[in-house]
Amino acid sequence: MADLQEATVTLPSAPASVAVARRRVAAVLAEWGLPDATEVADAIRLIVSELTTNAVQHTRGLSPTFRVDLRLERDERLRIGVTDGHPCHPRRLPAAVQQDNGRGLVIVRWLTAEQGGRVCVTPTAEGGKTVWVHLPWPESAR
Repeated sequence: MADLQEATVTLPSAPASVAVARRRVAAVLAEWGLPDATEVADAIRLIVSELTTNAVQHTRGLSPTFRVDLRLERDERLRIGVTDGHPCHPRRLPAAVQQDNGRGLVIVRWLTAEQGGRVCVTPTAEGGKTVWVHLPWPESAR
């Protein structure tokens, strides 16, 4: 396999785009050899859902689109980036019992750590940000 495989999708910041992003990511990962019915694939779909939902909900009006980048490096490390045009970095909200939201990033961090990865946020040159998830590529997909 190539040293670097990449895929990108840019979508409107609309609720319907979350499902589109999730499906496109799953299709690309299947092309790259990750079986769909695995715990890792399920975790990645949920991570993408949470990050793209955040990009839609928390940037409405300030970022008309968001982008999902996938990078598979040497069949060893998968990088998933969700970029939007909003300058504020995501922050953890107190997860009060009565609260209906604010847990997305907690879920992403937990799933990422469970898979042996890490999460980071980097600013973009245009004034937005990218939330990156770095995950080891599973042996079963190599």
